[in-house]
Amino acid sequence: MTDRKPIIIGIDTHKYSHVAVAIDLRGTRQAALSIPANTKGYLELERWSQSLGDVRAFGIEGTGSYGAGLSRSLLSQGHNVVEVTRPNRQLRYTHGKTDSLDAEGAARSVLSGQATARPKTQTGSSEMIRHLKIARDTAVKSRSQAMVTLKTLIINAPSDLRDALDQINGKVALIRHIAGFRPGDIQNTLASAKAAMRALARRWLWLHEAITTHDKELERLVGERAPELLASHGIATLTVAEMLILVGDDPTRIRSEAAFAKLCGVCPIPASSGKTHRFRLNRGGNRQANAALYRVAIVRMRSHEPTLAYVRKRTKDGKSKSEIIRCLKRYIIREIYGQLCLPKSVQIAA
Repeated sequence: MTDRKPIIIGIDTHKYSHVAVAIDLRGTRQAALSIPANTKGYLELERWSQSLGDVRAFGIEGTGSYGAGLSRSLLSQGHNVVEVTRPNRQLRYTHGKTDSLDAEGAARSVLSGQATARPKTQTGSSEMIRHLKIARDTAVKSRSQAMVTLKTLIINAPSDLRDALDQINGKVALIRHIAGFRPGDIQNTLASAKAAMRALARRWLWLHEAITTHDKELERLVGERAPELLASHGIATLTVAEMLILVGDDPTRIRSEAAFAKLCGVCPIPASSGKTHRFRLNRGGNRQANAALYRVAIVRMRSHEPTLAYVRKRTKDGKSKSEIIRCLKRYIIREIYGQLCLPKSVQIAA
């Protein structure tokens, strides 16, 4: 009985279909397949890949979007799945683009070792937190828009109505008062203004209730996952939620503290030339996580005595405020990495 030939499968994902290409360990193209992006297609891909040889890895583009379902299916079957970033634009321009070429490029990225990241499993509490936070963030944006529009209508309302509303103190009291309007038939501008303001006020109240519900659920999920981190100075529920979304349900995906810092856009970037040796701030990485770290740093710079002492020391050393904040973010990353990514035994030993 001959040994099965080792192969690597590269997959270019789309909304309705996926294209897979198999190569061997010498980089020779073996076969290609197009499948529908559904459970039936995933099973067909697995049977096809097993018929070709011993699959060492599946390199998939878009494991967080169109390839999420396929990635989950393959991981549940125990396959080695590697997340592949989109092809280099310059190479795509010089070599052309087809779905088959993109899939082959994904396989070659895995073969060369350029692609090594493991995708998120998207089946645990981090995924639940991500879902709720998306709903909360969109609700917050819509609530703000409703309030801005409502204030504009109040300013432009008929003078009698505007004068009456000016006498009400408190934002929530004002909104509840407006939500109780009974404009009746729309026969004049007073009635139309009341109808429009009532609709916006009721929308604001509904969104506010939804946000409160999401906040409670997020607090519960985050508290179960990282209670020690919530006790740290300046680190609130939404900050921890953002970090848990970034880390995912498998913390071992992030192999080092430096890798975590790079994911958050905190690591310095070399910017030396000639006799000048310096580093610049990193503008890459996950910008939501970076913004969360910035908020923690600012809070600590205002009310955390060890941080204030550190700021005074680095200011004397000639560091600018932006450089000090960058350093603080790096220290905060170390704290978060130790709580979320290191095993409990390592945390206790440290």
